[in-house]
Amino acid sequence: MENLKVSLVQSDIVWENIDANLAHYEELIWGIKEETDLILLPEMFTTGFTMKPKPVAELMNGKTHNWMRMIAAQRNAVVAGSCVIAEKSEFYNRLLVVSPDGTTTYYNKKHLFTPGGEGASYTTDHKDLIFELKGWKIRTRICYDLRFPIWARSKKQDDNPYEYDLIFYLANWPAPRIHAWNTLLSARAIENLSYSIGVNRIGTDATGAHYPGHSAAYNFRGEEMAFSTKEDIMTVTLDRSELEEFRTKYPFQKDADQFELR
Repeated sequence: MENLKVSLVQSDIVWENIDANLAHYEELIWGIKEETDLILLPEMFTTGFTMKPKPVAELMNGKTHNWMRMIAAQRNAVVAGSCVIAEKSEFYNRLLVVSPDGTTTYYNKKHLFTPGGEGASYTTDHKDLIFELKGWKIRTRICYDLRFPIWARSKKQDDNPYEYDLIFYLANWPAPRIHAWNTLLSARAIENLSYSIGVNRIGTDATGAHYPGHSAAYNFRGEEMAFSTKEDIMTVTLDRSELEEFRTKYPFQKDADQFELR
């Protein structure tokens, strides 16, 4: 099994300015000097966490998606980030996963942040997304999903007790609740015997919310592999043999409870 190299891109976001954000993130991504397999961008990386989706919403063949296709092809890496997508008179906080050949899958945020008005502005979805890259199974999640462990729980399979090997969260997670972000990212790794990655933004948005970064990667023991509080790109190598060795030595997931989501 191959190792996986993942780049976490942490930056400020220009409020509701798609062109400015695409230009800035393109510059940051071209600053990644080493080869990488997966490039992760924050939640709503083209607009910030806006509750006025109509003026900034794009169709699936819009500017942001086409830009992600271009970057994925040029860097020969999968690119993932969430943006505002309009579809059939509904608005979604949609996480796009774009491969170098242009193939795209997506995940719509399930747990909308009701205290911030997201539930009134966007449509929820109950569909999961686990995609494969270099033999790794990767689960996608967005921000507030982190607070709901059952939505991240690795379900036992008949032939494999591990549903995925890496889970990542793309977020706009503000400073007052950053302790929960740090703690829960580590917890998701420990309880699912998987790598766990979170990519947050920095800066202050137009609503006055401040974001301290704290993008981070954790191994299957819940140990921190990377962490930052400034504009930064961190590239981490996820070791497949170490993961398999730990799972073999401590097969906790074989004793996990069976459950069904409704």
